[in-house]
Amino acid sequence: MDPQALQKLHELLLQSTSNDTNLVKAATAQLNQEFYKQAQCIAGLAQIIGNSPEQAVRQLAAVELRKRVAQNSGNLWTILDQSSRTEIKAQLPNLIVKESNKLVRNSAARVIAAIAGIEMSMGTWPELFPFLQSTCASPEVVHREVGSFILFAVLESIVDGFQLNDLYNILGQLVNDPASIEVRITAVRALGVIAQFIDSDDKDSLATFRAILPSVFKVIHESVATGNETGARHLFDVLETLLILEVPILGKNIPDLVQFLLQCGVDTSYEAELRVLALNALNWTVQYKKSKVQSLGLATSILEGLMPVTTEAEPEDIDDDAPSRSALRIIDGLATNLPPDQVFVPLRNLILKFFQSPDPTHRRGAMLALGVSVEGCSEFMTPLMDQIWPFIEAGLQDADGSVRKAACIAVSCLCEWLEEPCTTKHQVLMPRIMALVNDPVTQKSACTALDALLEILHDHIDQYLQLIMEQLAGLLQTAPISVKAVVTGAIGSAAHASKERFIPYFQQTITVLAQFLTLTEEGEETELRGITMDAIGTFAEAVGKDNFRPYFPDMMTQAFNGLEMGRPRLRECSFLFFGVMAQVFGEEFAPYLPRVVPALLESCKQLEQGEQQTSEIIASAAQAFSSGASPSDAINVSGEVDANGNPSIELEDLDLDKMLDVNSAVAVEKEIAADTIGTLFAATKVHFLPYVEQTTLELIDLVDHYYEGIRKSATDSLLTSVRTFHEINDEPEWVAGLNVVHPLKSQVSELLTHVVTSLLEMYESEDNKSVASSLCMGLAETINVVGPAFFQGNLEAICDIAIQILEQKAVCQQDPDQDDEDVAPEYQAEYDSVLISSAGDLVAAIANTLGADFEPAFRKFFPLIAKYYKKNRSLSDRSSAIGCLAEIISGMKGAITPHTSDLAQLFSKALGDEEPEVLSNAAFAIGLLIENSDVDLSSQFLPILGALRPLFDVNESSTPAALNAKDNAAGSVARLIVKNTSALPLDQVLPIFVGALPLKNDYLENRPVFRAIFHIFRLNGAALLPYMDRLLAVFAHVLDPNGPDQVGDEIRAELIHLIQAINAEEPAKIQAAGLGVFLNGA
Repeated sequence: MDPQALQKLHELLLQSTSNDTNLVKAATAQLNQEFYKQAQCIAGLAQIIGNSPEQAVRQLAAVELRKRVAQNSGNLWTILDQSSRTEIKAQLPNLIVKESNKLVRNSAARVIAAIAGIEMSMGTWPELFPFLQSTCASPEVVHREVGSFILFAVLESIVDGFQLNDLYNILGQLVNDPASIEVRITAVRALGVIAQFIDSDDKDSLATFRAILPSVFKVIHESVATGNETGARHLFDVLETLLILEVPILGKNIPDLVQFLLQCGVDTSYEAELRVLALNALNWTVQYKKSKVQSLGLATSILEGLMPVTTEAEPEDIDDDAPSRSALRIIDGLATNLPPDQVFVPLRNLILKFFQSPDPTHRRGAMLALGVSVEGCSEFMTPLMDQIWPFIEAGLQDADGSVRKAACIAVSCLCEWLEEPCTTKHQVLMPRIMALVNDPVTQKSACTALDALLEILHDHIDQYLQLIMEQLAGLLQTAPISVKAVVTGAIGSAAHASKERFIPYFQQTITVLAQFLTLTEEGEETELRGITMDAIGTFAEAVGKDNFRPYFPDMMTQAFNGLEMGRPRLRECSFLFFGVMAQVFGEEFAPYLPRVVPALLESCKQLEQGEQQTSEIIASAAQAFSSGASPSDAINVSGEVDANGNPSIELEDLDLDKMLDVNSAVAVEKEIAADTIGTLFAATKVHFLPYVEQTTLELIDLVDHYYEGIRKSATDSLLTSVRTFHEINDEPEWVAGLNVVHPLKSQVSELLTHVVTSLLEMYESEDNKSVASSLCMGLAETINVVGPAFFQGNLEAICDIAIQILEQKAVCQQDPDQDDEDVAPEYQAEYDSVLISSAGDLVAAIANTLGADFEPAFRKFFPLIAKYYKKNRSLSDRSSAIGCLAEIISGMKGAITPHTSDLAQLFSKALGDEEPEVLSNAAFAIGLLIENSDVDLSSQFLPILGALRPLFDVNESSTPAALNAKDNAAGSVARLIVKNTSALPLDQVLPIFVGALPLKNDYLENRPVFRAIFHIFRLNGAALLPYMDRLLAVFAHVLDPNGPDQVGDEIRAELIHLIQAINAEEPAKIQAAGLGVFLNGA
């Protein structure tokens, strides 16, 4: 560049550093027009970096030079003449070494990285690596700092141009630099880049990297210990990268890593923000390396280290982080990711120890730890609840308010995940919680606990409803806004539990709550308004559409007003409200679709924080830091400023991954919007048809979203759309078998193709168990609706989903640090059992639609399913395995015959199980096998009856699972009676069989029960004469028009015919039983 142009360029750069906005704009415009479109500007900017006396100008020149080099994939750089490029490559590294200002050095290093990204791929910069080697090995500390940062910057741009062994040699020295923590930190950051390029099969490279890990941990510890927050954040970012990589880098170092992170996280002498970083990394370790944590039995030591941290103070603001909250998150992570015996057994002992402490902070920590563990250990905890209730009851009455609040939180968690045990304790829990509702110290937490308890009370609410409504109505008038929000939620739960019994309170309550729908301020007012919208939706479900109809238009208006306020929380609540209204009013909701559906689509299309344009990200980040954002924010920059005095933010310095805040309000709003689409279609049916194509395309786009909640909602709505579209097209009832007897109509088939193709593609990379589980359950439900035509050539792919999950080889079940020789553990986290159960549902649906044609596939599936019935498997695994096989038999019918012996042997074992839930499924399964198999199992009837006999010994206080097992046992005996009555000691069987009637829990089993009764009446009616009065009472019970349908049309018709036959012989008995009304076929 000629001297005059160079001078002009320098002057414009200098002008760009002015505080005068107009001058900056003018300079920028002139630079863009006269210089930045010409290749020669690159040479000029390089000269200015080396020669300008103004630090601000040198820094700005470096920033702009990087942009020009990288512009249009390096186009401007490549058209620059070769001699200028060679000169820049020769001089720029040395200029950086001599540069005194760190900010300029780092910006110039980014220039070298940009040039290297172009030149090294072509092999045209062989001098760079020797320069880096010599600079990184220099005896001058500053030189090593410069060299290490250039190397890091270059590696971020290109790794392929280097030999990994050469890099390991350099970085292995730098990570142990004796004089500079900056060098050591930069070396770790460079190692984090390299790790992303290591191949899983490159054992030598893996071994070398692993050997450096102790030094990496040491550098992280140093940064935490010295309070170097900026460095620590960079280093924990590297650690998180190592944890999520699919390459088993950390494998054998997991115990050391866990111990190191615990040491950092629990040490109260370190700054709280840095302890949180360490504890968050430990949580990632539990999440992503659970197989190692499990196989090495690390949970106990982790829990022992974390429990003292749970006793530390929590900040008032729920959004603020603290070591205590991080510790509780890890306990939650352990509970949901590991087998419950590895977590809850040691945790229970720690809870006992801490709860016996005279220090209330220890008792509070024990309560909170108990609460967060429930989600992942609920099944394991159920038989231990008698040991847990004393803690809860004592906590609710503790002398310290913080302990009472923690006990309320624990009750909320227990109610959510352990409905049955909590419902049985309502007489203890309700008065104590209501007392705490009146205590200002515990009021808010107690209302939250009350909300959770009311949600599960069902019929028990009758004895409390008046008291609850009186007390909560008073709080709506007097309590602070934050308490009014939880009170409103509790009233909604009361309505949910009481249903039509809420009607006397409905009008007065909705009148009071309606005033909250006019609140406009952000924060607590927005939250109260949103919860009120949710509660009013629950009212509509409880009181029914006729009672709610006078309020329907006004409430819809308020929901639309909430949409227009532009707040994700209110939009989310409005969408939920629309879904509830559609379910309550059905096709009456249709007139609102033209306004509701566009709002849903707009929400689904909107960009989240992580999807903004790069320039917007940088601008918002700069604004956040210039306004004094807290150091706990996602992005961190040094205290250095650029030429304009603003924080210096380079794109490469931004952690874009962290900006993908998956829990952001916008992401949750989109999740709800996607879910609501399916709800609206199912409720409004043909009225939704104009929107099907548009919504389907949008939902298909969302199945690839980074947030698992959105993927799950999109999956559910897509499959709901298929089922609804199939229903409204009046497709004929399908016929089981591989051959499709009734092909789908073209529009249904086309929708199905688009949906299934996208979902199968999603599954290939799906790493979230909840989404995979939802996919399996949605597929199962849809297959059962659509029938064999659903498969459309995808049968093998759909079967493969179930096979992979049952073999524990799905993507979401993998841990890259699991050793090759490791096999999937038999005892797993309860969350894993949910996924296995959903895969079983999918297999059962396939069997149901294929019928006898499923037999070849059953040979593959049977051992995969049967292995989940073993004594050391969880209750959920054992129960779902037997239940799945029962459903398969129901679908295959006589085609199950070749497998009779193996199945009978397995079901006999299951009939010896100790859990009622398993026994219930085993009774159902053995009955179905006997009913459908062509093999004569009469010789086994007596042992089977012996195994079934204890299932009939129940009373009103028995658990729902035991009562259900009794009904299934009755159904099983019924099937034996029909199959071969002569093989049974009828005189011994009938008293127990008839005495078990009427069925109270599983009405589906009334069908085999009444078939058996009809069979005996036809075969040997006299055998039933001693039980006639009891049977007639049972008939009256199941035919009661005021109760639910318990038998179905076919059984009902035959039963009425039987009553008429009995009337011919015993008319007085028929009249006495109140069955006279059915004599005319009513």
